[in-house]
Amino acid sequence: MSVRRLAKVQPASFAFSKATRAKADWWIAKYPADRRQSAVIPILWLVQKQEGWVSEPAIRAIGELLGMPFIRVLEVATFYTMFQLEPVGSAALIQVCGTTPCMLRGAGELMKVCKDRIGPKDVLSADGRFTWQEVECLGACANAPMAQINDYYFEDLTAESMAQIIDDFAAGKSPKPGSRVGRASSEPEGGALTLTDPKLYDGSAAKPIRKLPNSDPVTA
Repeated sequence: MSVRRLAKVQPASFAFSKATRAKADWWIAKYPADRRQSAVIPILWLVQKQEGWVSEPAIRAIGELLGMPFIRVLEVATFYTMFQLEPVGSAALIQVCGTTPCMLRGAGELMKVCKDRIGPKDVLSADGRFTWQEVECLGACANAPMAQINDYYFEDLTAESMAQIIDDFAAGKSPKPGSRVGRASSEPEGGALTLTDPKLYDGSAAKPIRKLPNSDPVTA
């Protein structure tokens, strides 16, 4: 599990971009005036999308915008692991699942590739382009081992495919997310084994209902 800590070096200031502030105001408007603090999570996310991470000046700015103490915003930012409190790679933030199903399927090998190619986990690479982390279950156990890279899932990974993905990001490419063995969603590798006849699920074998049961009007 990543250590939740604030970066040692912080920027001198933070300013909402025009687009970020407009979207923040949109979120705030969803709540009554005395409940505007309820927008803290989406606004933290907007700030992270703008800056790549959430700095201390940004946390203070969010507190001022929402009329809540700085420490309250900090409590939220440090609770949810989706908020990065230190700068992360500009090309890729790689979060490798380290929970049991992924570990049994080779997550350790993926982490070794990340360490060899990028450096220690939770540390920004020397060129500032990559960060990798070990995280808890990301909910794609059937397609283990997997990793979330930036906003997308990369599944059925091997050491070789992970190395290729890192190389692609390093070259400025945008690797396609999803399974690396060609499966759709979480179906078995090689294709579905049940419900293979489309008539079983496409509605073509269904008999038309002339009248819905219990649809007669109630009479006194």
